[in-house]
Amino acid sequence: MAATKKAVLGPLVGAVDQGTSSTRFLVFNSKTAELLSHHQVEIKQEFPREGWVEQDPKEILQSVYECIEKTCEKLGQLNIDISNIKVWLDLRTQSTVENLSKRIPGNNNFVKSKTGLPLSTYFSAVKLRWLLDNVKNVQKAVEENRALFGTIDSWLIWSLTGGVNGGVHCTDVTNASRTMLFNIHSLEWDKELCEFFGIPMEILPNVRSSSEIYGLMKISHSLKAGALEGVPISGCLGDQSAALVGQMCFQDGQAKNTYGTGCFLLCNTGHKCVFSEHGLLTTVAYKLGRDKPVYYALEGSVAIAGAVIRWLRDNLGIIKSSEEIEKLAKEVGTSYGCYFVPAFSGLYAPYWEPSARGIICGLTQFTNKCHIAFAALEAVCFQTREILDAMNRDCGIPLSHLQVDGGMTSNKILMQLQADILYIPVVKPSMPETTALGAAMAAGAAEGVGVWSLEPEDLSAVTMERFEPQINAEESEIRYSTWKKAVMKSIGWVTTQSPESGDPSIFCSLPLGFFIVSSMVMLIGARYISGIP
Repeated sequence: MAATKKAVLGPLVGAVDQGTSSTRFLVFNSKTAELLSHHQVEIKQEFPREGWVEQDPKEILQSVYECIEKTCEKLGQLNIDISNIKVWLDLRTQSTVENLSKRIPGNNNFVKSKTGLPLSTYFSAVKLRWLLDNVKNVQKAVEENRALFGTIDSWLIWSLTGGVNGGVHCTDVTNASRTMLFNIHSLEWDKELCEFFGIPMEILPNVRSSSEIYGLMKISHSLKAGALEGVPISGCLGDQSAALVGQMCFQDGQAKNTYGTGCFLLCNTGHKCVFSEHGLLTTVAYKLGRDKPVYYALEGSVAIAGAVIRWLRDNLGIIKSSEEIEKLAKEVGTSYGCYFVPAFSGLYAPYWEPSARGIICGLTQFTNKCHIAFAALEAVCFQTREILDAMNRDCGIPLSHLQVDGGMTSNKILMQLQADILYIPVVKPSMPETTALGAAMAAGAAEGVGVWSLEPEDLSAVTMERFEPQINAEESEIRYSTWKKAVMKSIGWVTTQSPESGDPSIFCSLPLGFFIVSSMVMLIGARYISGIP
């Protein structure tokens, strides 16, 4: 009797999700959005000085190669013909900020009106300005026309399309909108902004839509990933935009919250820019094709979410793995009055306060590591509550529930705490990797790829897990107001120092081209080859 042929799954789509902490490669079935396989490599972070964070661009690129290589091996085991694959890519300066802010007229904040962003160490333009002022090798390279600038996505696209040997220097509108050099209304690099920051426009990447073919893959044949040589790179999305697409938030007013190294709440505002009066950012959500309209979003960002768990593991050693945090928190079920404000890098939305530093308060002799673990999870939820409140005030219509995604959503204690503190239901998809899924959806739908339909009637239904509030509203408000008191105590710990006494900056400083490590995604679409009887 002949062996039964394997079922044809249809086009497969993969995504490389390159984030601050790790690089991952995930493969999806484009017809069902089912996650079929994945591989992950952790990325090192270096802390050479107080307030400095650096990452090695070569290590990041190698991690991408490794993830592709391991996945190619698994695709071979699944009898998938990788010759058919189509690939696409979807990511110290406080004194610099203060000097620049003095040059902005009080009644004409042209930076925010053009970019949707506050002047902050968080964004790329300030980091590039710092490099031009402080690193002679960068200054010389710019003067000699040997330098290119870009966020992590543009570095990877450039590298994977040949690098110095003809690499394509481009980015998409979502990543460009986070540099503070990009006009989110005209969708172009802005001459006035570039002159204000002193950035030569010729070093900037070409800005493209989030879904189109940019170039062809060029990878060393010594790697198994070299099997992808010559396939098109056809899409680019920042991580939060990809998650918004992955959560299928295509309608005005839909929102999602991603729990990763940081925490990011995005609300789709449609074709109009909504400027926040409560500390949120106005940003480009996505533009899914050269001839497609642009969509905008309001964003609230929390600097430290999953990073606080990593800190408890690596710095304090009270857990050996990130998964242990849920077990410790469950043992006590309360912080016992302990509050943790993880303002390691200052406070982001809605405060934008670089002078803040992390504090743990409300300690007693009874407090132990379980209470601190619980307080760390609560801190993530309280910070989300702050940006959700700001978003509700800006949008005028409070959210009835919160859609969530990201690695931390596997922690059931965290999800229940979030529902209790927000006092609305929290809804989590059964497949939490929506950043990679959204990137895969966008690229699969790209012109010339066409393996994924984004029409509402064609989108697969997603199984959801729902967490309802289990405490009364009064208790929720008491805990939240106590948290706010703790936040106020964290502000004002750091004052600006002169350059001679050491740079006090708080946000990451990365090598040229690595300023905001927003996730990059690479998409692979392939047809499943039936087994041979």
